[in-house]
Amino acid sequence: MAKLSGIEVYKNLPRTNCGDCGLPTCMAFAMQVASKKRALDGCPHVSDEARAALGDAQVPPMATLSLGSGDRVLTIGGETVMHRHEERFQHPPILAVGLSAALGDAEFAERLDAIEALTFERVGRTIGVDAIAIRHDGVDVDRYGAVVTRIAAATDRVLLLLCDDPHVLAPAVAAVADRKPLLVAATEANADAMASVACQYGLPLVLKASGIDRTAALSERIAAAGVRGLLLDPSPSHVADAVGVMIQLRRLALEQRVRSLGFPTYVDVGGLVDATLDLDLDADARATAEMMAGLSFVMRYAGVMVLDTIEPWAVHPIVTARQDVYTDPQVPNEVEAKLYEIGHPGPEAPVLVTTNFALTYFTVAGEVANSKVPCFICVVDTEGMGVLNAYADDRLTVDRVVAVVREQGAMDRVNHSRLIIPGLVARMRMGIEEVSGWQVIVGPDSAAGIPHFLHTVQSQYQAEADTEAAG
Repeated sequence: MAKLSGIEVYKNLPRTNCGDCGLPTCMAFAMQVASKKRALDGCPHVSDEARAALGDAQVPPMATLSLGSGDRVLTIGGETVMHRHEERFQHPPILAVGLSAALGDAEFAERLDAIEALTFERVGRTIGVDAIAIRHDGVDVDRYGAVVTRIAAATDRVLLLLCDDPHVLAPAVAAVADRKPLLVAATEANADAMASVACQYGLPLVLKASGIDRTAALSERIAAAGVRGLLLDPSPSHVADAVGVMIQLRRLALEQRVRSLGFPTYVDVGGLVDATLDLDLDADARATAEMMAGLSFVMRYAGVMVLDTIEPWAVHPIVTARQDVYTDPQVPNEVEAKLYEIGHPGPEAPVLVTTNFALTYFTVAGEVANSKVPCFICVVDTEGMGVLNAYADDRLTVDRVVAVVREQGAMDRVNHSRLIIPGLVARMRMGIEEVSGWQVIVGPDSAAGIPHFLHTVQSQYQAEADTEAAG
């Protein structure tokens, strides 16, 4: 089905510009509907004829669902495009790490602590693992319920209950239903019983079948039973197969509007790695394989991913890629343009200049912090552009740099007139010196060189100060 255009929607609206939808014009509302940001029912005056004319085209092609509770509610699905440059990807995949209910108490506690520690700071945000996948692994009903309750009390992360035995699952669900866990998984054999548990508590459910056709059939069956929040697991045989199937499912949902496949996907990354590679791999090699597979699924449409590894070095690239891929490319990623203090800078502290592109600022600030040299950083508003792009686009100019440094009062806070500029814009040095009268020092091209550079500069000027004092 061709993508619905704003004009097509507009032709079927009252076109009175009444504003009852919350937007100023009917055309603005039509564009929102066409881009799947609003439903047609958002117009209280839309006619039955319009609904019939637009049909399923006005319904988002992929369902949106939420997991978790309180401050840990996470949303997945609702995707509208195959490629990020077309618009943007809507909701990042949920990343979970498995925890077996069959572990002994000491090993269980150690692994739970390791999962809780899988958080990282990047460009001013905390990223990391979102959920814990509690594997049944054959324990009895009492043990599984006790483990689920224990984990729920120990963490506020989203819970995934990986148990395909409804008899064992139901009591555990009853204990934590208010946390809105994800139930994993309904199969062709247990679909009716699993759907009953999901419907009783209004919880989302993963369905697992072999191949796309059987996944679609099982989806229709479970939806008919009343389950509304579904995730799809088409049971791929290995990692490469899984990537291909994820792409097929996305195309069928978004381009062909196959309603039974219009749901987020679920991927057991650890299980796929086991099915793909030699089971005798050492722990580091296996963690590396999970990392590589996880990166693939971040970029190829997973809704929920479950890892087995708890190695920070393997998890960190996955959550970093997720943050980058699911950043809106149409919205600059920027920080506030102001004077920042790193450490506790005094009157001798260096003064640096950089742009307000978030990745640039936090990289520079991180390297300054690593140097242990307290500094002032003047951040210029370049509308979220990095140093070279801002310079090329005339957003980082001599006059602007001088004006910002003066406005932020950096030179009023120090007893010198030295300003350090990025090495990538060394040609600005003479211009800034002529306009401002300051001494401009060209810094390194790369932020990685900042610690050594700062120590060298500080040592040089300390030596000059000592010489002057001695003379």
